[in-house]
Amino acid sequence: KMAAPCGLFASQRFESILTNNTHPTNMESDLQYQGLSRTRTLQPITTGTSVLAMKFDEGVVFAADTLGSYGSLARFRDIERLLSFNDNTLIGFTGDIADSQFIRNMLEQKVIDDRCLDDGHGLAPQSVHSMLTRMLYKRRTKFDPLWVNCLVGGIDKGNIYLGYVDKIGTAYEAPTLATGFGGHIAQPMMRKAYEENPNMSLTEAKQVIIKCMRVLYYRDARSLNRFQIGYVRSTGVTIEEPISADTDWSVAEMVTGYE
Repeated sequence: KMAAPCGLFASQRFESILTNNTHPTNMESDLQYQGLSRTRTLQPITTGTSVLAMKFDEGVVFAADTLGSYGSLARFRDIERLLSFNDNTLIGFTGDIADSQFIRNMLEQKVIDDRCLDDGHGLAPQSVHSMLTRMLYKRRTKFDPLWVNCLVGGIDKGNIYLGYVDKIGTAYEAPTLATGFGGHIAQPMMRKAYEENPNMSLTEAKQVIIKCMRVLYYRDARSLNRFQIGYVRSTGVTIEEPISADTDWSVAEMVTGYE
């Protein structure tokens, strides 16, 4: 079957406007008249894996590696997936790197808008979490989701906050959170450490996080032994330079059954 020429699409579009007394006002209408379809992201392309976060006595600590995987290829090794927002909030992204950059640009524009108002008010961590939840749920209802899961943590008026939201808008709070493969491997380790010592210091929380990142490097094929640690305290947000955990592969000799 031969495709209709472009002139036919134009004439049908003009005839529809005259007959129905309507005029397309956006790109979606134009695409419909031209017989074209909109595109959707059917699967993420360049992705980041687990993000970990847990509360400590002064705030919240995060960790995320710097790998951007192109399928199973460890393509980009210097991707930052922790974002500081408003000097009181830290956000971590798992999933499609492009979509996380889209959200990052939106949040940065929100900061600019708030500073232009100059009314002395900014978004609290709870407000950022709520805003991301609404945005991700809206995109899900349009069948065009942003393929990211986010952790949001911070301090507002002395209250420590840590929340999770996934790509379809499911959201909740918890003292320890993990996305990706970390939700299966690292989350039990962090929960156990937090239950044994809910008032741990920053140093102790870092030790737990580094241990979890080491285990994820052993077990997660999409991880990298180069990660950033960030934390939020009443004094502000700090994102440290990437570090690597000490590893010991002698245990590999004990792994059998995969020959």
